[in-house]
Parts: sequence; structure tokens; C-alpha cells
Amino acid sequence: MLSIIIPTLNEEKYIKASLNSIKKQIFNSEYEIIVADFNSKDKTVEIAKSFGCKITSGGLPAKGRNEGAKIAKGDIFLFMDGDTILPDGFLEKSISEFKQRKLDIAGFSIVLNEQDNFLKFGFDIFFNWFPAKFAGDSIPYSISSILVKKEIHQKIGGFDESIKIGEDIFYGREGAKIGRFGLIKSCYIIFSARRFDEDGLFHTIFKEILYEIYTIFFGKVTSNIFNYQFNHYQKRKNILEEVFSLIGLLFLWPFFALIIVIKVFLIKIKIILSPNN
Repeated sequence: MLSIIIPTLNEEKYIKASLNSIKKQIFNSEYEIIVADFNSKDKTVEIAKSFGCKITSGGLPAKGRNEGAKIAKGDIFLFMDGDTILPDGFLEKSISEFKQRKLDIAGFSIVLNEQDNFLKFGFDIFFNWFPAKFAGDSIPYSISSILVKKEIHQKIGGFDESIKIGEDIFYGREGAKIGRFGLIKSCYIIFSARRFDEDGLFHTIFKEILYEIYTIFFGKVTSNIFNYQFNHYQKRKNILEEVFSLIGLLFLWPFFALIIVIKVFLIKIKIILSPNN
């Protein structure tokens, strides 16, 4: 059985489309949808109930995912965000590949749900092509949506609730230490552009670079130095801000690439020097 676990906070604008994309799936196995809600003030819970979802109390994303996992009946978990869209055939393809490749935990390539081709290109380079394709299966890459066996989730103690940002990335790397990790190749997830509408692509990429640098030297982020707020995405940037974001990307790209190369190198060295090798 598959358990789909979604942490939410005031997601009424997006959760219906997300749940619709799940319900449209042609999937021959049994599954359940669990929504772990963080005291939403809008119609998030009402909408989730209308789709037959199980409801439990949540918190920040890490806690919400953990709370959902506690009541999950499946032996495989799919963690996804409340604004994520699953393309047609996603469940059948991903679960089939997951089992055929005998994976224990897996990440996905991501496609941005946005009509702006420049934004799509910038997103794809920074958050998809370079880290995912360059690292491949050798370096765990898991953001937004993660497929994992229940036993792996339990062995690593779930998501680290002390982490303020990047808990999904840390979770994937912890899971890969005791299980077989792979990047699902047969399908992708559709990622909401609202994060960039609010923060701007330049600001988001710059924060990502700082995050990568921080984790190289200090490890997981347990303080709120990056000022992360769960679901604060409400408005769009104006055209002038978008232009500056695109210009900024030209300058940030070499630095981001260098950071990822260094991080991949350090992780591979750590793997080679591991007592298990």
C-alpha cells in the first residue's frame, strides 16, 4: 500500500489542484492520502476532507510529514507538498521503477509550473539539471517530493524537526546511508512557481548558494538564519524585479556551479573513505 503524505498550512488556493492530480492517476494498487495540517485558517481541511483524505495535526514541514507517517498504513511513503502537481501516469511509473530498481528511497526531477520561459530556464539550470543530472544516483538529491520505504523512514527517525530549512535534502542523504537511493527517471513532479513570485528567482538562488555554503562548513541548519516561513507565498513580483532577477542569475550561476562541484567532491570523498567501502 502507498501512503501519500502532505503537510499543509493555508493551501486552499493550491490543494485542490494537487489532490485532483492524485485522483486522476490510473493506479492499480491501493493508496491513501494523509493531510497533516498546521491549523489552517482557510478551507484547506474542508477541501482535503472532500477528497477523502485522512486529516491529522501538523506543524512545520518536517513535523507535518512525521505526523502523517505516524498514522500511515502503507509500506511505501510519498511525501509531497500541498502545491505539487503529479503528471498523468506518475504513480504507476514511479512505483514501478522504484520496485524494479529495488530502491529504498528516491528523489525526482522537477518541472516548474510557469509560463515564463526565462524563469523556467533559470529554475531548470539551478534546481534541476545541474544538481540532479550532475550528481545523478551517486549523490542523494531530494527536494519537495520523496518516495521512501516505511522501514527506512523509521530507521532514520523520520525528518529532523530541528532543521529550519533543507530538511528534505538532509532526509534524503540520511536515508541513502542505510538504503539504496536513486533518482526516478520515468517521470517528474510539477513544482509551483509561487516561491519565485514572492521572493524572486535571484533572491531564491542567492539563498540557495548561502545554504549550500553553510552546510559544507556547519552541517544542517537548525537556526532560522535564512528567515524561513512556512507558506508565506501570496504575491507576485513586478516585471522590473523579474528583470533584475534574470540579470542577477548571470552573475550567480558560476558561484552556484562551483559550490555544487565542491560539495559533490566532498561527499564522494566521504563515501570513498567510509569504512563500508
